[in-house]
Amino acid sequence: MDAPGDLFYSQDHEWVRDNKDGVVTIGVTDFAQDALGEVVFVGLPEIGTTVVANAQVAEVESTKSVSDVHSPVSGEVKSVNTDLAANPGVLNTDPYGDGWMFTIKLTKPEELASLVDAEAYLNSTGANL
Repeated sequence: MDAPGDLFYSQDHEWVRDNKDGVVTIGVTDFAQDALGEVVFVGLPEIGTTVVANAQVAEVESTKSVSDVHSPVSGEVKSVNTDLAANPGVLNTDPYGDGWMFTIKLTKPEELASLVDAEAYLNSTGANL
């Protein structure tokens, strides 16, 4: 299982990349996509939507189930990965790259401190480092 060291992670299996400009990029982790199986649909939030930390903001449908995606931070949705509509399977093949889901302009940057680093995240999933 992969968990890049330059990202933050939530206990709900989302990753957060701090873009260092008050905006973060969010997606689902390798662990999450593996547990979901083959992703067949991704429902994304609308640009301009205000979200609060830990609230459901998107959904991922796979051949196994439908899962909610929670926003690990509070803010306003600034962009969404529209390529996922035509190619939702990219969540399986590149969850940390082309499989990003949406970006958020932070309203509470201090919430990043509540997220964990890659080592703590992998330990919480029982994955080997």
